[in-house]
Amino acid sequence: MVGGFGTRLSHVVSDVPKPMAPVYGKPFLCYLLDRLVDAGIQRVILATGYKHECIETYFGTEYRGLKLVYSNEDTPLFTGGAIRQAAQHIDSTDFVVLNGDTLFDIDFQQLHAFHVAHNAHLSVALRRVEDTGRYGAVTCENDRITAFKEKTDSLGEGDINGGIYAINRPWLMSLDLPTKFSFEKELMQPLAGDPHFYGLSFNNYFIDIGVPDDYFRAQKEFVALFPQDEFLFLDRDGILNRQIIGDYVRNRSQWKWLPGVLEAMPALAKRYKRIFIVTNQQGVGKGLMTEGDLADVHRQMLADIAAAGGRIDKVYVCTALESEKNPNRKPEIGMALQAQHDFPEVDFHRSVMVGDSKSDELFAQKSRMRFVESIPALGFEG
Repeated sequence: MVGGFGTRLSHVVSDVPKPMAPVYGKPFLCYLLDRLVDAGIQRVILATGYKHECIETYFGTEYRGLKLVYSNEDTPLFTGGAIRQAAQHIDSTDFVVLNGDTLFDIDFQQLHAFHVAHNAHLSVALRRVEDTGRYGAVTCENDRITAFKEKTDSLGEGDINGGIYAINRPWLMSLDLPTKFSFEKELMQPLAGDPHFYGLSFNNYFIDIGVPDDYFRAQKEFVALFPQDEFLFLDRDGILNRQIIGDYVRNRSQWKWLPGVLEAMPALAKRYKRIFIVTNQQGVGKGLMTEGDLADVHRQMLADIAAAGGRIDKVYVCTALESEKNPNRKPEIGMALQAQHDFPEVDFHRSVMVGDSKSDELFAQKSRMRFVESIPALGFEG
């Protein structure tokens, strides 16, 4: 469910749909899809609406082997209508619904087994919280959902709706429902007490980025929650060395290391499995220096890094002019693909690109890497 307007978050992230809000350097939706890939899911329907083209352009039809299908609403269908429309793309008897602005790290196999074992029409993943006042409480008897309490009537510890549902498709499609309806208010709440309506409580990590406070909390918590990047791609000028505005580093004497960079290199070498430099150098294409001059600069650069206790696994360079539209010139990802060819273990989804320009950011986006703007942002002083 990725079609919401994100009104409460609009003054913080206003130019993309809420599930595309960047968290720890990549769209929040990436983390949800990563969890589905890890759970063995092979196909996902993305129920899009507001600014749907942002999602479609970024992800295309595949993510880490996960097939993506789009169900776009031309006019708002609300949550229920969006789910019913998306269900038309599904062939299986049961399917799972997730909210695109909530990460609830449950065991999907456990939820599915519970749903099937109880012959349920609808099963809700519930989250145990200390204070239900913000969300409203869900009450159960013998795993059956019996009531929903409004926020104003909720207080203290209890279960809340975690925003993940296992649904029996034939049952859902058999219901006489309007085109536009709220799944939560117009279907789930009246269904309370039905013998085929169940809830399963989890204590797993839960965060809803729909409000600014939790969005900013996610920025801090995701650093520790998710695996660190394993492969590092570095731009050169402005990241490793001082950039010469309006000119190029044409020889060794013009190379000046940025403060702290060499000191960070040993720590980077320990943290990352592979480290690459990817740099546009059209000064060669303009005839301002030769390939030999550039190679001499890089020999000294690599010698300095090695002497400091660091390493670079390979340097990739594109000397073509911007006007030539060379596929190896950033923001195109030819140099990333070269690195992956030379080092097949490289996984772009476990990679980070450090740069200082829009072309570097687009390079990261196109190759599905995380992007940061400086080496200190990785946690190393520089």
